[in-house]
Amino acid sequence: MIEDAVRHIRSRTNVEPRVAVVLGSGLGAFADELNSPVPIPYTEIPGWPGSTAVGHAGKLIIGNLGQLPLAVMAGRSHLYEGYSPAQVVYGVRVLGLLGVRSLVLTNAAGGINPAFKRGALVLISDHINLQGSNPLAGANDDRLGPRFPDMSEAYCVRYRALARRVAEKLGIAISEGVYAAMLGPSYETPAEIRFLRTIGADVVGMSTVPEVIAANHMGMRVLAISCVTNMAAGILPQKINHQEVLETGAELRDTLVLFLKTLLPRLETD
Repeated sequence: MIEDAVRHIRSRTNVEPRVAVVLGSGLGAFADELNSPVPIPYTEIPGWPGSTAVGHAGKLIIGNLGQLPLAVMAGRSHLYEGYSPAQVVYGVRVLGLLGVRSLVLTNAAGGINPAFKRGALVLISDHINLQGSNPLAGANDDRLGPRFPDMSEAYCVRYRALARRVAEKLGIAISEGVYAAMLGPSYETPAEIRFLRTIGADVVGMSTVPEVIAANHMGMRVLAISCVTNMAAGILPQKINHQEVLETGAELRDTLVLFLKTLLPRLETD
């Protein structure tokens, strides 16, 4: 089925991307920056699950960012939508077989570390998987990667250093932190947030980690950026709602677009 998806995409475009971006909730505006884009709805790609989450466009866009051939996943699938771990990482695996070697993921996250504020950008340095699943469980597909892939540098150190240099040059404040992945779709309780803070999490969300595991399995280099769209439960004396997540994503649009436009062409050259 994955090979069918690859053939379908190649039948729609001659662009051969080596870099890909996954856009999270409310962060899809970057896709508008591509030249001569070829949008392919997920529903048209064999085996590719549709995206039902609010704020996710649900299409793969192939095009060029300046001279850089680029693939953009405008929206992703989540475990909380009822998809299996294999379905959630299907897109990443298709991109890997298309030839993508560098993967940049973005997500909307709740801030746990009190040093972070709503609207902060955080480079993920490591993660804690509390989703109760792993996309590599079951029979291993040796074509994709080894049975027991190393995860000691799941988030590329060189890419993070490059991202910090780019942010400094642009005058964009950026931090680093550990991402805790929860199943969702309910937001965490204040007690759960206290637990996550105790075990070392700085931000929390409901995505990204399965994709990072699958990408490392295939030998891709990964950079992941959390946009703190709200403070986690109990950090501030207020309730959480998804509208705030989308509004903050819209407020970050210009900053994130500028950052990615400057960063992405340098991933394969620096």
